Amino acid sequence: MLTRTCSSSGRTFSVDSRLPLSVWPCAQHPARLQRRDRYVAGSTAHPAKMLPALAQHAIAAFSHAGDLVLDPMCGIGTTLVEAVHLGRNAVGVEYEPRWAELAAANLALAEAFGAAGRGQVRVGDARQLVSSIPRALHGRVALVLTSPPYGSSVHGRVRVEGGEVVKRDLRYSEDASNLAHVGLPTLIAALQQIFTACATMLRPGGVLVVTARPWRRDGVLIDFPGAVLSAAEDGSLVPVQRLVALLAGLHGDRLVPRASFFQLQQVRKARSAGLPLRVIAHEDVMVLRKAP
Repeated sequence: MLTRTCSSSGRTFSVDSRLPLSVWPCAQHPARLQRRDRYVAGSTAHPAKMLPALAQHAIAAFSHAGDLVLDPMCGIGTTLVEAVHLGRNAVGVEYEPRWAELAAANLALAEAFGAAGRGQVRVGDARQLVSSIPRALHGRVALVLTSPPYGSSVHGRVRVEGGEVVKRDLRYSEDASNLAHVGLPTLIAALQQIFTACATMLRPGGVLVVTARPWRRDGVLIDFPGAVLSAAEDGSLVPVQRLVALLAGLHGDRLVPRASFFQLQQVRKARSAGLPLRVIAHEDVMVLRKAP
């Protein structure tokens, strides 16, 4: 068992180094190609989208056709869309109506393309997940797949305009209750509440999969994945696996960079200032199972 201290909050988290590890190649194609013709226009505006290939890997690995998949923080509905395309049924909860509308539109597009599963999205707060999901579905979910909001340094899209680097689509709404705006201790406390509710939704033996990546604040790496894993552990959810989802492509024995221009610029600036930083090329995938 290893312990890590979060630089921003000073809290110590336990990380079980004995958990089985594996690597998922989730960026063989750029994100824009993974979403092309599969998601409606406007979907790319969400500041923190899960890669479709990552969702596909998790759903295929931890559920079967006809199973029910849940995402309590579903955004534009990536989990839901990929689930219905793989023959699962899906339900999602999203706090911001604008993203919920896009999720519903993406599900409608999947249905038009012949997806075998059916999905629905509800506007609500994941912290009130139990009351947001119909009681008939409680205890029937095979897989919860979600990604909580994380540091703004890894959000958004970038382009060059007039010689200047312009970052856009990097913000959620200004609603102060949005978890994207709270400090790390408050966010972790909220995630503990959400994951406890997820355990209620899961059937015996059901699986919770959470993706997260670290971020940097003032040059210091924040171990958000470790904090998330600690928040997800309780008496009924047991860690069983920790995976690496590559954000870079694989070509033989080489990595194909998929980092954004903004990420590269941030690293170049840090190195110029004497900080030996590197581009983060993976996302952590934490897998927990509900007791049978």
